[in-house]
Amino acid sequence: MPYDDVLKFSNAAKGKATLLKEHPGKYFIRAIMAGFFIAVAMIYNNVVGNIFKDSDPAWGKMLGGLVFSIAVLLIVFIGSELFTGNNLVMAFGAFDKAVTWKQVGKVWLVSYIGNFVGCAFFSLIFVASGASGTADYFAGYIENKLALPMDQMFFKAILCNFFVCLAVACGIKCKDEVAKFLMITICISGFIVSGFEHCVANMATFTTAYFLVPGLSIGAILKSMLIVTTGNIIGGSLLLALPLRKMSADK
Repeated sequence: MPYDDVLKFSNAAKGKATLLKEHPGKYFIRAIMAGFFIAVAMIYNNVVGNIFKDSDPAWGKMLGGLVFSIAVLLIVFIGSELFTGNNLVMAFGAFDKAVTWKQVGKVWLVSYIGNFVGCAFFSLIFVASGASGTADYFAGYIENKLALPMDQMFFKAILCNFFVCLAVACGIKCKDEVAKFLMITICISGFIVSGFEHCVANMATFTTAYFLVPGLSIGAILKSMLIVTTGNIIGGSLLLALPLRKMSADK
């Protein structure tokens, strides 16, 4: 990676830390909007899956992965603050000594909370709208999702955010919008089709499922969120950001 690209990542990290410090309200709204966009993608993905569940589930999964890409496309093209993308950008900035780990922690925490607020609010609107008849579809997979062995859940989360952060990195590095679109779509659809675990997407999924599927355990949901969040942080910051910085050219 040329030094000009190193600067792009480090400057992005400094910009996020500065925005949070000087305009915390604006930053929080940007984090909420990212939650909205993830919830939009969750709805789109589940509605497509529901449509194909009886006729051709394989096609439903493939198309669901493609349409879920709208989440990161909206985040990159419109602009908002996604916790999992920040795992890459802020960690890269810290490894480059452009920001402190204290600043990293603040950005991660506020974006996480904002993402949850956005996901929960938008998902509740989806539930209130009738959820497009997806209650049975959610019931068909949500218990299995929560019952995943802890080690599988953890490693699925690591792999997931490697894919997501690749998409974010392409969004920062690529200058042409068509190139951004293609690279983001390929990376994001990859983690959905592979069945990996994304903590922000799960915020929207679990909020919706809790109100559609009776008997879901809040304890199981919280355990899943903790494991997946930890895995996502490792996938974005250690599996991708650290080697990216180590292999990059210095000035």
